[in-house]
Amino acid sequence: MFNLLVAALLFVLAAPVMVLAAVLIRFSSRGPVVYTQVRVGIDRRWSRMRALHERRREDLGGIPFTIFKFRSMRVDAELNGRAVWAKQNDDRVTSVGRVIRKTRIDELPQLYNVLIGDMNIVGPRPERPSIFVRLREQIQEYPVRQRVKPGITGLAQISNPYDQTLDDVRRKVAFDIEYMRRQSVVEDVWIMLRTVPVMLFRIGGW
Repeated sequence: MFNLLVAALLFVLAAPVMVLAAVLIRFSSRGPVVYTQVRVGIDRRWSRMRALHERRREDLGGIPFTIFKFRSMRVDAELNGRAVWAKQNDDRVTSVGRVIRKTRIDELPQLYNVLIGDMNIVGPRPERPSIFVRLREQIQEYPVRQRVKPGITGLAQISNPYDQTLDDVRRKVAFDIEYMRRQSVVEDVWIMLRTVPVMLFRIGGW
């Protein structure tokens, strides 16, 4: 209920900014305004034994869902179809995209993901299935973060820049697990408040 109320309030308050962002994206570069992508969500099976005849033969690590973001990259950013980590000063980013990424405006459509129950405001960032599979093979604790719903912001996101190496991911996983230990409404509000200077002063990363 807390997440729904916060998401609804933020959606209303951010509506003018989202409309402006949509217009700028629409007329500045070719392609859709909103970008959708499949991400790995909460794993509801972790706490119980798998059934003898599991319906889902492929273990994705969590429930897949479609995430919504304002498009900040060229439509040909992944011509080969392979998932590629975003990075600072990424040459695939459009001129408008560079601004909305730095201010995190591109994340605002994910409020809809919160309203429909796929995400929370605060939680670990959801990853793409292909990248998730690679990371859980290389980082033993990585699947643990799927025991809670993913979030738009989180302790890891406000404490670290964009991932560029496996060590960066390991640090974020440690923050995610620390958040899970302390998870509460008070903790979520504290992280939300710390997200504001991250957006204003362009520190940290998603």
